Amino acid sequence: MRRQTSPEEEALEELRRLKGGAPSGKKKRTPWVRYMAVVLLAVVCIGGAELTACRFFAPALYEALTEPVRETAGRALQAAGEVLDAAARKTGEAAAALTLRAGEVRDALREWLDEVTAPPPEPEPPAEEDSTLAQPDVAPPGEILDPLISDLIFREGQEILTGGGVDVVYFNQTDETRADQNYGSDPLATHGCGPTAMAMAVSSLTGETVDPADMAALCVKQGYWCRNHGSYLSIVQGVAETYGLECEALDPATLEEDDLYRRLTAGDVAVALMTKGHFTRGGHFILLRGTTLSGEILVADPASRDRSLISWDLSLILDELSPSRHDGAPLWMLSKR
Repeated sequence: MRRQTSPEEEALEELRRLKGGAPSGKKKRTPWVRYMAVVLLAVVCIGGAELTACRFFAPALYEALTEPVRETAGRALQAAGEVLDAAARKTGEAAAALTLRAGEVRDALREWLDEVTAPPPEPEPPAEEDSTLAQPDVAPPGEILDPLISDLIFREGQEILTGGGVDVVYFNQTDETRADQNYGSDPLATHGCGPTAMAMAVSSLTGETVDPADMAALCVKQGYWCRNHGSYLSIVQGVAETYGLECEALDPATLEEDDLYRRLTAGDVAVALMTKGHFTRGGHFILLRGTTLSGEILVADPASRDRSLISWDLSLILDELSPSRHDGAPLWMLSKR
């Protein structure tokens, strides 16, 4: 019985005939001849029209011949896609970083340009001429209080003003002990009422005794000293923040007197910037430290012990407050947080 040939074998026989070869049944071929025939067939099929014929007449052979090509091409396409994706990611990251850096450079240049082209800032106005050389011409309106109402005593080597809402640690800028102490390049004794008043307030409210000379050094460092004029008005809020005190600016035009009395009685301390009158002929910082039973105000004046032991009518103090309205002036309320 004649062996039935497969479509692939028939296609090979047909190709051999077309190429001038002999039928397989007439002559036995050596293995290398068959190998060369297969290679030649593959080359011809891939490169020419025979591949199309092979696809239709011998699908199995077509699949066998083209599968390695498809696999290789698929792997190449996948690898190319991965490379392109990685490149795209790298490019995107580099572009994002470049954009961010460009934005930072642009912002820095804008800030620099704004800085160099901005007009110079106006200097902060200082207090009125703050000097004990400008002592008042007006005599105090009252007599020294009875020690039972208010007194200046020594406690653990420190002067203390009693009788107010809080006992005030007292410093006097005009003492001989201050003669060699400076406020910047100015004498503390003549231009240091600002740091001296703040030294009293901080020492009384925090329990941490701060000497006026140390306070003056801090104020110079933080920019509150004004050469030949005493202190900038920012000294009060700045020092209060440094020592953790609450600082509230009080507007004399809307001041609630009952509220002021209540807070002074409860132990808060007010810093008042005074102008020409009973305390100074220029500008001067004092403390309001409490009230008397009759409703008068007790003060702590860093330039006068006598004025610190006299009670003052609130209306007189309000009338002689500085007209300055900068950095909370002329009246600040300090309290513990």
